Amino acid sequence: MSGRLPAVAGALLLAGCASTVTGHPVASAPTAVQRHIGAQLAALLPDPAQFPARYPAIVLPPEAAAQAAGDLTGIGRGSTVRPEGCLPPEQRFGPDQTAIAVGTDNDSRATVTVELTRTDQPLSALRNQLKRCETLQVARAGATTTVTTQLQPPPPIDADDTLALRRTVAPEVGGARLTQSMQTLTGQVGDVRIAVTYMSFSDAKPDTAVLDELFTTAVQRVKQA
Repeated sequence: MSGRLPAVAGALLLAGCASTVTGHPVASAPTAVQRHIGAQLAALLPDPAQFPARYPAIVLPPEAAAQAAGDLTGIGRGSTVRPEGCLPPEQRFGPDQTAIAVGTDNDSRATVTVELTRTDQPLSALRNQLKRCETLQVARAGATTTVTTQLQPPPPIDADDTLALRRTVAPEVGGARLTQSMQTLTGQVGDVRIAVTYMSFSDAKPDTAVLDELFTTAVQRVKQA
């Protein structure tokens, strides 16, 4: 059963009155994680063979997964972030804490990444933080970057909650060729968060067909666990 709890906001007949109040049904996002998914995260990742042929994929070992996770947020381990309060919760790494598979198109220098994380926070907590933290200054190892995140309409898929975002990570020095551009679809099923990200170093449009395909595959695998 979906974790979404519909709020009754349609036409309401007021007791003792002939008038009606019109509106549209609105789904409210869960405010707590409601169930545990028992399967190991590594087993829930799409198989590399399920990635499109132009994106040959590998499953990352834990240390490489930690590096990749920082690339996806633009906030590596040991970074300081301004404004205060915008540092993401500390991410845990291990076989059943974070699992990542990455497909790479070497011709376009683009990647598509499927990341599964175990979390005790609802997706609404991330959404609220992103609304407060659209533009960040991130400093790490003497380098400074500007991370800009824009929320977009959530993907329509049967999950507890979903969101979509567009993100750029621009270095203070180095020029446009080093700016990362990312499009991410995120969903949550129980205590498993699913994020699929298309990343490139150009202003070219993201490969939304691949993004949608892998996001659908990843969500369905978690839901069937």
